Amino acid sequence: MIDSIADGVLPDHILQALADQGAISATHALADRQIQPASLDLRLGDYAYRIRASFLPGQGRSVAERLDESDLVLHRLDLREGAVLETGCVYLAPLQESLALPLGVRALANPKSSTGRIDVFVRVIADGATSFDRVREGYQGPLWVEICPRTFSILARPGDRLAQLRLKKGETPTLNRLDLNLDLSHASLGSVIGYRARRHAPLLDLAKVGGHAPHDWFEPLTARDGRLVLDPGEFYILASQPGLSIPRNVAAEMVATAEDLGEFRAHYAGFFDPGFGVDGAGGPGARGVLEVRGRDVPFVLEHDQPVARLVYEPLAAAPAAFYGDVGSHYQGQGLKLSKLFQPWS
Repeated sequence: MIDSIADGVLPDHILQALADQGAISATHALADRQIQPASLDLRLGDYAYRIRASFLPGQGRSVAERLDESDLVLHRLDLREGAVLETGCVYLAPLQESLALPLGVRALANPKSSTGRIDVFVRVIADGATSFDRVREGYQGPLWVEICPRTFSILARPGDRLAQLRLKKGETPTLNRLDLNLDLSHASLGSVIGYRARRHAPLLDLAKVGGHAPHDWFEPLTARDGRLVLDPGEFYILASQPGLSIPRNVAAEMVATAEDLGEFRAHYAGFFDPGFGVDGAGGPGARGVLEVRGRDVPFVLEHDQPVARLVYEPLAAAPAAFYGDVGSHYQGQGLKLSKLFQPWS
């Protein structure tokens, strides 16, 4: 099947065909809406390890072997009744999904939007990996996810979806690069131009979508004269200027770190599926919501400055459903917190 498909990001119906053929397998059947227009959500398994430090297995070595051979493991958590993953700690959990990729098909992982917006840093690891979030072509084996809550402790269970996977065939060319400019205008956004995370906030339950009042976790921000000073180490939710859309014939990825754009890290979660923000599907005029963390020194952000980049890539084929057709939480979004929170009021 793969030989007859054009190079590019693989859409939903091809992902489903790969699952039917066993190239994507799981300990539990794929769940409803787990396959997105151009990506696959990944689910936590039954347990997680609290580890001393992050690591990569390296060529020829599996993640499980590294855990068995080293003193990295501090203890094991059973997620089946729910377990708290604490702020500042590093965890490693097996995912329910495994891969048996055909030659010529590789995979790229990224945090889901809802994960990035609660400042949980996640990275996917494959056996033999020498880099995070990359799965080589022809890979056969399990997948693991490293989880590090940065600001909020979280309550996690099997099946929670913290990361997503995009499969690509061939050398997909970059079609376009687009800088996203920051919106700090009260005329555009209203009285609140962003949010800053509160320290020492309550526990966040990943299963309670829309079940958290946001005031205990975030404080609203205003901008004087279109400027905002980032404090080092603090986490912010900000928004790009409106007008963002992803055409139905491409997929896009937000570049997580653009060193030349300033003393901050913008956007943990980077996949934008085809149809995001387009006219007739919740757009036009959508914004990119930016998960921003200040670096080593205070830094002044100004209205209209570039803060992140989008990279556009071709699809191997048109998806069966576009973003927004599947009840997406962030279609046509403005400045918006994670789906775990109630609307700000």
